[in-house]
Amino acid sequence: MTEAISRLPEATGQAYHYRVIARAIAELDAAGGERLALPDLAARLGMSPAHFQRVFSQWVGVSPKRYQQYLALGHARQLLAERFTVLEAALGAGLSGPGRLHDLFLRWEAMTPGDYARGGAGLDIAWGRFDTPFGPAIAMGTERGLCGLGFAAEMGEAAVFDDLARRWPKAHLEEAPERLRPWVEAAFGGGANDRGTALHLIGAPFQIKVWEALLAIPSGHVTTYSELAVAVGNPRAVRAVGTAVGRNPVSFLIPCHRAIARSGGLGGYHWGLPVKRAMLAWEAARRDAGD
Repeated sequence: MTEAISRLPEATGQAYHYRVIARAIAELDAAGGERLALPDLAARLGMSPAHFQRVFSQWVGVSPKRYQQYLALGHARQLLAERFTVLEAALGAGLSGPGRLHDLFLRWEAMTPGDYARGGAGLDIAWGRFDTPFGPAIAMGTERGLCGLGFAAEMGEAAVFDDLARRWPKAHLEEAPERLRPWVEAAFGGGANDRGTALHLIGAPFQIKVWEALLAIPSGHVTTYSELAVAVGNPRAVRAVGTAVGRNPVSFLIPCHRAIARSGGLGGYHWGLPVKRAMLAWEAARRDAGD
């Protein structure tokens, strides 16, 4: 890996905003549920109240005072109570056409089982490092679409790169972020790519069923691992569903962060729970700001 970082439009600001959000999460958790006034929270972050307010408003479009409720530990439980998605009904509406509930336009093309069996031998995969609203990320893709997207704020870029690369141990990897930039920009709502984000994925049939079910969860909503198991026709396979969610190769685009435990706990997240909390808070706040 080289030290060059590919940046999206205003990416430096995006990464800075995410670091502020991550620090805010830590401070709110340390407060033990106590609501912190804007000046107090800003002071803990070493920022002026005006700067803190501006950062939050730029990142998500709501005030810091309101945003605290989205970052609170109990927010997932509130989402479960108020914005629980019954996936059986959502899937019945159809994932393609007007009934599709996923908020991003994705073109999904499956790799052949032979590609998987060969470990990607003969496959050219470009990779790049990008700043995103959720910190630095590693993206990988073939000529047909993204085949990997992982977030490095918690794990570090080297660990994320290794995690994605070892899924295709025999592929030829080349650092070529310019080949991926239009898809990555489209994934986070930037750039001029009106064709959306293309995905080039492969997985076992059960994994693909779980990923298809994840696509039915609208932004700002959540579902449970047990509900996912019902949606894929195997209600007892909750543990296997959790494994399939964790093996999702393109996080955020296939929204595994919207799956939480039935108790209202966050459950796990392959790229770190602070990233998952920030994603859920970001989506819920943006949804409410747009109401």
